[in-house]
Amino acid sequence: MKLKLEMIVLPVSDIDRAKAFYEKVGFRLDVDYTANEDIRVVHFTPPGSECSILFGEGMTPIAPGSFQGLYLIVSDIEEARAQLVSRGIEVSEIFHDANNHFHGHGGGDVTHRSPGQDRLAGLHPERASYGSYLTFSDPDGNGWVLQEVSQRLPGR
Repeated sequence: MKLKLEMIVLPVSDIDRAKAFYEKVGFRLDVDYTANEDIRVVHFTPPGSECSILFGEGMTPIAPGSFQGLYLIVSDIEEARAQLVSRGIEVSEIFHDANNHFHGHGGGDVTHRSPGQDRLAGLHPERASYGSYLTFSDPDGNGWVLQEVSQRLPGR
């Protein structure tokens, strides 16, 4: 059986504010559909991604801003950061982990950092694939992580 992750339903409090933000980030607007006064669906896809985000009225009971650690993979994190900044998106500085561990967003009260998993400023010293990160949040506080991957691990 082949399974593909296609859609993530994102909890937001203000549909139009979220729509403006994701357009500014550079996601492609695929659908903005209103079925009736209780149902509005907004569908965006990050450039180069097969997985999309969906938000709107009547989509999810989850509290806005409660999603943390939504990963976007880039091949050049410095270029990606420069593009986001030029679009007016508030992003963290680039960082890497002290012990080369899997890294979490760390926004709000949600984190999946391990003891000793400290952020160190700048690119990974060897510019290792999977080693450099930056973070940003949407207006509700849903937390995104950009991770630089220049060479995929085996198995993909």
